[in-house]
Formats: sequence, structure tokens, C-alpha cells
Amino acid sequence: MTTATTSQFGKALGRDFFDRDPRKVGPALLGKILVRRERRKVLAARIVEVEAYLGSDDEAAHSFVGRTARNAVLFGPPGFAYVYFIYGNHYCLNVSCLPDGIPGGILFRSVEPLLGTERMAEARGLSLEGERSLRLLTSGPGRLAEAFGITRARDNGKDLTDPRSDLFIVADADFPRVRVLATRRIGITKAAEMPLRYVIARNRFVSGPKNLLS
Repeated sequence: MTTATTSQFGKALGRDFFDRDPRKVGPALLGKILVRRERRKVLAARIVEVEAYLGSDDEAAHSFVGRTARNAVLFGPPGFAYVYFIYGNHYCLNVSCLPDGIPGGILFRSVEPLLGTERMAEARGLSLEGERSLRLLTSGPGRLAEAFGITRARDNGKDLTDPRSDLFIVADADFPRVRVLATRRIGITKAAEMPLRYVIARNRFVSGPKNLLS
């Protein structure tokens, strides 16, 4: 695994970045970098695909049913990790948006590995032989979470704006402007038609149908 320090990256995104409508936060997150710090070693990956969930008016959002012990993070301050377990099989990472008391969030669907690729492969139980194996590391919310060691017990409620945390998000001033596509959400049945999935066009780590990425 590559050894690195967080000084190699830009400044951690602040609370104000997430204190907005998820439809603005979602596309703005593309190109930013998710960082997991493990002692002096670092896992880092570029965010290439997210989905916005709008809160109490969005049937697909976990907050649609109202505040519960499970989804309380979504009703709290912006910039905090909301992690849930799905299908009895994998975890999904989200970040809270909007002011304290107003639910809303972003689901991280796919990232492009930058640092710590070997460690991610080890966590996923994959070899790194061939392009397809590399893509399978972090293409999809469950794969992403497994590669980064994200679990509800470890990360739910964690402040993703705190660079002292072991999980946070940073900007990348050197990343060039990219074409962002908005599509219908995938992997759900309720309110799936809403164009709230945001992807970096033509990025090979984006999950789902590739005919949408031209």
C-alpha cells in the first residue's frame, strides 16, 4: 500500500459545503476525494458517482418515515456520515445535508481509487489483475464501503468535515472541470424516475448502465 499523508490533498470540505440542497451538493461532490486514514497510511479515491435524497418529501429517502434511531443522522447537522446496512449483505455511505433538523443526504455510489489500491483489493478479497478487477474495487456503494472498511459501528455519525477524523472529504484544486450527467436513480423502486443521480461522464468506475455515460 502507498504511504501518504493528508497534506498531499486539498483542504477538507467545510460544514457550509453540505449545508445546502442535496441537488446542489451532489454534483459539487464529483471530483472531490474521500479519504480514510489508518495510522500513517491513507486510502483515497475520487468521488465519481452519487445520488441525492431529498428528505421528508422523497419516498425513496430513509427520512421519509420520519426521524428514528436508525436515520437520526440525516436530521442532524450537515456533513456527518450516515451508514446503513442493506440486503443483509453490505453497507452504504451517505452524508447529511441541509441545516440541523431538516433531513436530506447524498449516497456515495462509486469512487475511483487513487491511493491504497492494494489495501482496498485486500479488503474486497480481489486480485488486481486486469482492468475489470480494478474497476470492481469501488464501483457501486457496497463495494466502495467494503474497500474503505466502512461499517455502521465504525463510521455512522462521523464528522466528514473534520480532517482529524479517520474518514473525511477533501477538495482537489488541480482536478479539471468535468462533464457532469444527471440521470434517474438506480437500484430503487420508489421515486426512481427523479433525475438525482450524478456522475462524471465517461468515468469507467461509474456503476450501472454504461450507455448513459457517452
